[in-house]
Amino acid sequence: MSRQPARHAVPRTEHTAKHSIQVITRAISVLRALEGEPDGLSLGQIGERVGLARSTVQRIVDALRGEQFVIAASPTSGVRLGPALIRLAASASVEFDQITRPIIAALSQDIGETVDLSVLKGNAAIFTDQIQGSHRLRAVSAIGESFPLHCTANGKALLSVLPAEKAARLLRGPLPRLTRNTITNRTELLKTIEICHRIGIAVDDEEHTEGISALGTGFIDPMGRAVALSIPVPTARFKRVRAQLGERLLNARDRIVQALGARITK
Repeated sequence: MSRQPARHAVPRTEHTAKHSIQVITRAISVLRALEGEPDGLSLGQIGERVGLARSTVQRIVDALRGEQFVIAASPTSGVRLGPALIRLAASASVEFDQITRPIIAALSQDIGETVDLSVLKGNAAIFTDQIQGSHRLRAVSAIGESFPLHCTANGKALLSVLPAEKAARLLRGPLPRLTRNTITNRTELLKTIEICHRIGIAVDDEEHTEGISALGTGFIDPMGRAVALSIPVPTARFKRVRAQLGERLLNARDRIVQALGARITK
């Protein structure tokens, strides 16, 4: 009588844990598909973007709707991100600032320059925090001020961590020339952003404001936002300290990424 090889059943607790993780992962993918879609998406559109069957998307959306993570986009069809995410984002934003501010303050003290933190909002870079440098001649802008993406170090750094198609989409509109160095050719600009993506550093060579140059670097925070760390410097001093600033900037970015559990796209 032959013996059948023993079969090792997966413990029920292990199977349940794997299933739970899969459900969470799928729910996150649905929420990310809705990011940047104020008019919402249909279940079919979500399914195409995340690679799931419509019936699976329906079950996930129903669960998310019950917790107000998504709401109806219109009386007839589609869903968009809901108010529960705003409450979570507000809470997470406080934690984010508590982690990032000491690091950018240490960087500013180390190099003596102003250090800015920006996030992508619509088609602009918005300053959310700033530590002013100790030099008498320094570059300073107001928190909450918005800057164009195509001609600033923080803007190009933000674009560099986005999917290529999204970055290209944000650059479809007019690219105003603000100085003689502003890049207004879309093809050239996309090549510049690709270089930034590879090396991690974006440069503003008096492209936004004459007399001011800057370096920037970007990452994606745990909430899925594109974030940029940048150092604006009077051009008269920039060329002399550029290499040093780039190294210190990347080190500070890596510290933030590690502390947040965020990610750098490569």
